[in-house]
Amino acid sequence: MHKAFKFRLYPTKEQTILIHKSIGCSRFTFNHFLARWNEFYDSTGKGLTYGTCSAQLTALKKEIDWLREVDSTSLQNTLKHLADSFSRFFKKQNDRPRFKSKRNRVQSYTSQCNHPKKGKATIEVIANRIRLPKLGWVKVAKSREVEGRILSATIRRNPTGKYFVSVLCEINACPVVSVSKEKVIGVDLGLKDFAILTDGTQVKPSRYFRQYEKKLAKAQRIMSQRTKGGSNWHKARI
Repeated sequence: MHKAFKFRLYPTKEQTILIHKSIGCSRFTFNHFLARWNEFYDSTGKGLTYGTCSAQLTALKKEIDWLREVDSTSLQNTLKHLADSFSRFFKKQNDRPRFKSKRNRVQSYTSQCNHPKKGKATIEVIANRIRLPKLGWVKVAKSREVEGRILSATIRRNPTGKYFVSVLCEINACPVVSVSKEKVIGVDLGLKDFAILTDGTQVKPSRYFRQYEKKLAKAQRIMSQRTKGGSNWHKARI
C-alpha cells in the first residue's frame, strides 16, 4: 500500500527562490504541452502520448535554459499528470484538463525519488531534515517517523505563503485492526450538538467562526482600506 507523510517545511531564502522556480517551470511545462495536446486533439480527435511529450521536453530544455535549473523529474512528473488527466478524460471520468494559473490558491510540484544501486536515494529524511533534489537539506517539522520506501515528494505553497512537503512511501504490510462488537458505537450528527453517541455521550460544537467573528471583521475592514494587489493588501489577506 501507499502512504503519505505530510510535514511543514522551513526553507532558506535561496531554497525558497528555487521552490518558486520549480513551481513556475512545472506550470510552464504543463501549459506548453497542454496547448500542443489540445491542438492535436482538435485536429485528429486523439491525444498525444507521454513518450512523445517526454522526447519533445528534452528538445525544449535545450532551447530554454531556465528549464534546466530545476529538478528534471519534476518536469517529467508534470507530463505524467497531464497524460493521466487526458486518459481519464477519454474514459469520461473527468473534464478536459485546463491551463494552470499562477493565481491558483495552492502551487506545487512533485519530485521523483531515485534509488541507485550504489549510493543513497535522492530523497531521504533524517532527524528534522529532508533532502530534496536540487534543494539539498531542508529543515522540516517532523511530527512522526517516515515508514517504508520513499517514492516521491510533493512540495506545496499554500495561500498564506507556508511550505509543506508530502512524502509518498510504499509500505509492504497493511495494518489489520480487529474490532469487537463491544467496541462498535453509533454516531448521530446534529445541529444543537455536534454529535451524540449511542452510549449517551454528547460532543459540543467548537463554533470556531463565532469565536473569531469580531477578529475576522476587523481584518476585513483593514483589508478593504488597502489598495487591491499591493504588498500591504497581500499582508492583510494573509
